[in-house]
Amino acid sequence: MYAIPLGDGSAELRPLEPWHAEEFLHHLDRGRDFINQFIPFGSQVTDLASARETLQRYADMRAADKAAHHGIWLDGTLVGGVLTLNFDAGAGTCEVGCWLEPAAAGRGLVTRAMRPLIDWAVEERGIHRVEWVAASGNTPSLNVAKRLGFTRDGVLREADLWREVRHDIEVWSLLAPEWRGARDAHRER
Repeated sequence: MYAIPLGDGSAELRPLEPWHAEEFLHHLDRGRDFINQFIPFGSQVTDLASARETLQRYADMRAADKAAHHGIWLDGTLVGGVLTLNFDAGAGTCEVGCWLEPAAAGRGLVTRAMRPLIDWAVEERGIHRVEWVAASGNTPSLNVAKRLGFTRDGVLREADLWREVRHDIEVWSLLAPEWRGARDAHRER
């Protein structure tokens, strides 16, 4: 197993595996309302069996080379995560996403966790286009995309129905050469 330090003392990025089901469930219980404001991530995880099932589904997608799921731990507690989805190495495209419970918000953890994930996708897997998809009202998520150097491609007006409300969905992208430039500029600071 690996752990990537995230530069916030005891914050680290690790694989999120099916055996983390109990910890994953407790994490979602602590942050469910906050996490599910704009995305249904975890809304179906309500007990240990559904937590294990969700993590196994992501493990299966990782084995099929279609996704990767990583947790963010702070002081030994799972507080969020980052992931790839719609991963297509052949086409050179993937989407990235994130979630975080409120107690860990505002520390830059998602931004720092996303950097090694994007770097892996671009440099090791040959991904050319990384997409970030978020509801227009999800300002924290969109701010992470901006900090990482993503460019807004457009808005899908009222494209997502969540909790009986239609949300505009923003699509942002980051191309491999742009990532390398943003990454190198960040390293020089």
